[in-house]
Amino acid sequence: VSRLAPRQWEVIARFEDDGYAVDLHEAGRIAVIHRPGCSVPPTGGRIAVISAGSSDRAVAEEATLMAREMGVDVLRASDVGVAGLHRLVQPLREIVTAGVDCIVVAAGMDGALPSVVAGLVDVPVIGLPVSVGYGYGGNGEAALMTMLQSCAPGITVVNIDNGIGAGSTAALIANRMAAARKGASRQ
Repeated sequence: VSRLAPRQWEVIARFEDDGYAVDLHEAGRIAVIHRPGCSVPPTGGRIAVISAGSSDRAVAEEATLMAREMGVDVLRASDVGVAGLHRLVQPLREIVTAGVDCIVVAAGMDGALPSVVAGLVDVPVIGLPVSVGYGYGGNGEAALMTMLQSCAPGITVVNIDNGIGAGSTAALIANRMAAARKGASRQ
């Protein structure tokens, strides 16, 4: 269940009374409800979710949780936006070394980070515009327009604050790559 409002947390928690396990993820405003003992089998897919600033974390967490629920291993890097671009170097090096299949980049304000990342890596990048900032950029429109106008190859953009869409798309790519790796290793 995504985009939970504070008044809904208590209602979701009641599923435990009916014998379900409830994992509440307040940072991402998500609850995962499942049968006790049920777990998602790992697929072998790997992605990274990068957030430019601390105000982008909730939407980035939404993407992370969605991908994990699809069996994908997720690496995270936070607060590595263009305002302090030097902070991106080491986390991006680790992400590339880990051999991720796709990278989700959440950014508000000017939304430039996905273009920077896409220009440095050889895997698909999903731009996730976030509705943070002020003025025209406060609704995520400036970030969306910047990402859509990117000249970096290999970047796809989801709608503003669509962490679920970004996470699921990245997981679909990663799961297809994992299946291809498994198929190639059998030959």
